[in-house]
Amino acid sequence: MATPAFDSTVLTRRGVLAAAAGSLLLAGCGPQGQRPDDGASSSSAPGDQTLVVGVSLELSGRGAALGVVQGRALEITAETLNRSGIPVGNVLRSVRLEIRDNGSDPGVAGRHAAELTGAGAHALVGGVLGDTATAIAVTAQRVKTPFLALGFSDRLVQPLSERTFSFKLTPDAADMARRMVDLLESQRVGRVSLLAEDGPHGDSGVRALREAFASSTVDLGRTVRLPAGGRSFRAAAERASAGNPDAVIVWGTAPDSGTAARELRRAGHRGALFFDAGAVVDDTLSDANAKAVEGAYAVHPACLGGSALMATSGALVARRDFDYRYTRKHGTSVGFAPYAADALQLLAAAARKATSLDRGRLRAFLQTQMSEGIAGGYAFTANRHGGMEADSLGVYRVIQGGWSRYA
Repeated sequence: MATPAFDSTVLTRRGVLAAAAGSLLLAGCGPQGQRPDDGASSSSAPGDQTLVVGVSLELSGRGAALGVVQGRALEITAETLNRSGIPVGNVLRSVRLEIRDNGSDPGVAGRHAAELTGAGAHALVGGVLGDTATAIAVTAQRVKTPFLALGFSDRLVQPLSERTFSFKLTPDAADMARRMVDLLESQRVGRVSLLAEDGPHGDSGVRALREAFASSTVDLGRTVRLPAGGRSFRAAAERASAGNPDAVIVWGTAPDSGTAARELRRAGHRGALFFDAGAVVDDTLSDANAKAVEGAYAVHPACLGGSALMATSGALVARRDFDYRYTRKHGTSVGFAPYAADALQLLAAAARKATSLDRGRLRAFLQTQMSEGIAGGYAFTANRHGGMEADSLGVYRVIQGGWSRYA
């Protein structure tokens, strides 16, 4: 039986976020009748009139399945913001993105962060993989520049004493793990194996799932780590499927998630498959993976597929507008959570509240953001820099080659 995605308590919580959502959804709205091309507020203004955002993304390499779509989300959101401008003090600012391809290499990502900041970027966005995002976070702390991370790893914002300039947009591992264990219990699953990717994201998943299973009726059996660098997953899949577990959790980002699913089926696993949010991109549903992932479940922000469960009409309108622009420009619908779009809107809202593009002030006002974005709800504080609110999560299932809402 499906576990309900929301109850009255959750709706109340989302209502609190809705009350604060104006700062995010309206961040790009300037004073009535003013636009960036009006006189002194022109979008072609000097650099001090422009919010410069340095971006390091996986546009090639292992993380491209996630990086390319987030890059598109950034470009669409920047266009939207620049239609009206961002009021910062008494000046309308425009956004300029400086996008670099890190090739899914952590060393390159860290170097990008230093170069972009040195060239004048007021903030950094990027890193869809746990290791590349961690490299950017380390540099962002050293150069004292706000960083909005798109990767999956608790280490991006923990320990907070080492991550005071980093903010994470993706769901926390603990929240995804609890939702996944609740789902397994509702289906009366007896024993599961865990197949987790190498690196920071996999580390967070292993830790969070072990804690969640400690108080569960479901038995977490074998935990197996996938080899680094996308090497053959066959041996790992055979170990995870040994003993015929009722289900296997694949905790990893695409394309590793789809490849792991194929290898599990080849190893003889016929039980259920469960994914974390990092698997939810088009690559996982590709022709090569289609048979292996059919019927699989995923815990993912409830915005997937234009969900009607968005908490506010403003957020729903923003999501629909984003979907329309994305589809019109790229010919396909948005099959992912547009964390990058929310990251840019949060940054614009912080600049508006700070009345400044000073990096320190941007960081200070980012950690006061409580907003409902198009991907989900966020509530940053001085003691919590990520990630997405737990009640933003839903459960999806692959049905006839597409993600369908399950709970």
